[in-house]
Amino acid sequence: MPSGHTHNSEKLKLPLSSSGFFYNICFVTSQTQSCAQCLLCKALKSCHGRKKAVRAPKCFPPSSRHHVYDSRGCVVTAAGRRQLCPPAPAQHRQQQGLISTVKMELDIQCEEMSPSRWAELLTTMKSCKTIRLDDCNLSSSNCQDLSSIINTNPSLTELKLNNNELGDAGVEYLCKGLLTPSCSLQKLWLQNCNLTSASCETLRSVLSAQPSLTELHVGDNRLGTAGVKVLCQGMMNPSCKLQKLQLEYCELTADIVEALNAALQSKPTLKELSLSNNTLGDTAVKQLCRGLVEASCNLELLHLENCGITSDSCMEISAVLRNKSSLMDLSVGDNKIGDSGLALLCQGLMHPSCKIQKLWLWDCDLTSASCKDLSRLISTKETLTEISLIDNNLRDSGMEMLCQALKDPKSKLQELWVRECGLTTACCKAVSSALSTNKHLKVLHIGENKLGDAGVELLCEGLMHPNCNIQSLWLGNCDLTSGCCATLATAMVTKQCLTELDLSYNPLEDEGIRKICEALRKPSCNVQQLILYDILWSSEVDDELRALEESKPEVKIIS
Repeated sequence: MPSGHTHNSEKLKLPLSSSGFFYNICFVTSQTQSCAQCLLCKALKSCHGRKKAVRAPKCFPPSSRHHVYDSRGCVVTAAGRRQLCPPAPAQHRQQQGLISTVKMELDIQCEEMSPSRWAELLTTMKSCKTIRLDDCNLSSSNCQDLSSIINTNPSLTELKLNNNELGDAGVEYLCKGLLTPSCSLQKLWLQNCNLTSASCETLRSVLSAQPSLTELHVGDNRLGTAGVKVLCQGMMNPSCKLQKLQLEYCELTADIVEALNAALQSKPTLKELSLSNNTLGDTAVKQLCRGLVEASCNLELLHLENCGITSDSCMEISAVLRNKSSLMDLSVGDNKIGDSGLALLCQGLMHPSCKIQKLWLWDCDLTSASCKDLSRLISTKETLTEISLIDNNLRDSGMEMLCQALKDPKSKLQELWVRECGLTTACCKAVSSALSTNKHLKVLHIGENKLGDAGVELLCEGLMHPNCNIQSLWLGNCDLTSGCCATLATAMVTKQCLTELDLSYNPLEDEGIRKICEALRKPSCNVQQLILYDILWSSEVDDELRALEESKPEVKIIS
C-alpha cells in the first residue's frame, strides 16, 4: 500500500488469537469504494487454518459486515468461510457477467439492496438455477419474495443467503416455498442469518418432506443443542436424502451426540458432516466416532476443528479412519491432541483401508517428534494430497524430515501448509531439494517463518528446477527484504507454472516492488495473483502497480 493511504472506515479492536494479541480490524463503510482495495484486514497474520478465520461479530450493523481479508488474500466472512479472490463491487461484477444468462446464475455479494434494485433482480430470479446473495443486507421481508420464487421456479437448485439478517421469521417464509410440490431445491445455505432454535422446527418439516434437498448449511447460528436435536428428527424421516450437513458455530454441547448418532444410523446418504467450533469434548467425540463406525453412511468429510478434543479421543477417530474407507477429508485442527494423539491417528491413517486425501492438523500442539510419523504417512500414503500443519512447533529438524518424505517417489502430496512452524533459513536447503525432486507439489504455504533473504534464495534454486511444478507460493512475513527480489523475479519469469505469489508483511520497499513489477511485465511471467499486504511504497510505485494491472487485466495485485 502507498504510504499515507487512508480508508473511510470504522475501527475497533478484537482478540484474534489464544495468545491474547489484539489487532485493528478495518470495516469500510463507503459503498462506492472497491472491495478489492478497501475491505482489507491488514492484521490477520495469525489466522491459523482454513476455518479459524476471524468472524465479524453480529453486534455489527449488517451494512458493516462485509468481506475482510486474511493474510492469504482470502475473503473471511462472518461464517469463517473463504474464497481465494476478493469480490469486485457489485456493479463491476455485473459488467463481468457474474449475473450469467448462459448458466442462469445470479451471484451477488456485498451489495445493499434498494427497492428498485431488488425488484429488478426478482425478474431475473424467476429463471435462475442458482441464486447467491451473500452479505446483501436482506431481511425477512425479502424472504417473502424468495419464497414465491422458490414456488414458481422449478429450475432453482441452489439458494445461498449467508450473512443476512433473515431471522426465524425469514426462514419461516422460505420454508413455505420449500414445502411446495414444485420445489426442486438441492442446496440451501443459511450461515450467519441470525437463526435460533425456533427455525429448526420449520427446517425439520422441510427435511422430512423435501427429498430433493441434499445440502443444508446452517452454521454460525445460535441453534443450540435443542434446535439441532429437532433437525435430527427430520433427518430420520425416510424421505430425507441429505448428503451434507454443516453445523459449525451452532453452540452445540456434548448432549447432541446421541441424537446425531441416531440420525446417522438412519441416513446412509450422508457424506459430509461438519461440527467444528462447538464445545463437544472428548467423551462426546468418542461416542460420535463409535456411532460413525457402526453407521451405514459412506462418510467422505468429517470436520471437528476446535471441539475440545485431546489425545484421549484419537484412538476412536483412528477407528473411524480404519473402518470408513470412504473418508477422504478429516480436519481436527485447533485441538490439543499433541504428539501422542498424532501417533494414535497415524495408526488409522496408515491402515491399508484408509483412503485419506485431505488432512488438517493446524494448531494441534505438535512438535518435531510428530514428524517421523508424518513423514512415513507422506511417503507411503499415495492417496494423501493435502496436509496442513500450520502453527505447530515443528522447527527445522521436523521440516527436514518432511522434506525427505516429499522426495520419496510414492509421495503424491500436492499441498503443504507449514505456516508459523518455527522454521528458519536452516531448513531451506532441504525444502529446495524437495522442490527439485517432487513433481506433484503444487501449493506451498511457508509464510510466518524466519526464512530471510538467504533462505528464499535457496528455495528459488529448487523452485526453478525443471521437476518443480509449484503453482502457488506463500512467503508472507518471512523477514524478506529487497535483497531477494531479483532472485524471486527470475523465478517468476522462469517458472511459468507459478500463478500465485504472496509476499505480504515483508519490508520490500520501492526497490523490491519494482523488481517484482518488472517480472510481472514480462510475457513469460504467468503470475495472476500477487499479494502484497502491509508493504509500504511510494505513490510513484503505486502508479506503476495500477498501470501494470491495466496493461495486464488478468493480473490481480492485492494490497
